[in-house]
Amino acid sequence: MNFRPTEIPDVLVVEPPVYGDSRGFFFESYHRARFDAAAGRPVEFVQDNHSRSARQVLRGLHYQLPRAQGKLVRVVEGEVFDVAVDLRRRSPTFGRWAGEVLSAENRRQLWIPEGFAHGFLVLSESASFLYKTTDYWHREDERCIRWDDPDLAIAWPLGGATPVVSAKDAAGTRFRDAPVFEG
Repeated sequence: MNFRPTEIPDVLVVEPPVYGDSRGFFFESYHRARFDAAAGRPVEFVQDNHSRSARQVLRGLHYQLPRAQGKLVRVVEGEVFDVAVDLRRRSPTFGRWAGEVLSAENRRQLWIPEGFAHGFLVLSESASFLYKTTDYWHREDERCIRWDDPDLAIAWPLGGATPVVSAKDAAGTRFRDAPVFEG
């Protein structure tokens, strides 16, 4: 597995070697020892999630506080533009974002550690999105920052289209008013 840092060094792109022939392909999507070494610490995943979304659906920017979730995300059908926003106040990259195209074709994954908000935009007709989390989902800890926050200025590849967002996401908090991670 190849682990490549993004613009934010703690957010990693995971690129597994793929072995294929006329019958199909095989790749190792997760290897705990290699992943822990790349993350620089042991990481325990406790929950797997699967979502499916249509073209132009934008989900996010979601995070949990105080019980933060690290996420290892990937796409098994379709293509998305995936984004992580650093919400760790003491981080040198606080308030910055990293984005990566994830697709069934490129098989890339993104490791988003605890302390980040996460969102994605579906670029294909539909996308099936899988993610492993380091903590369980807790409704009372759920937080959302607006996807179009001007202080974050995320360069979503919308091509002039208006994304489809949930009412909850449309009512997200501005970045400047959002509770963030102090540690």
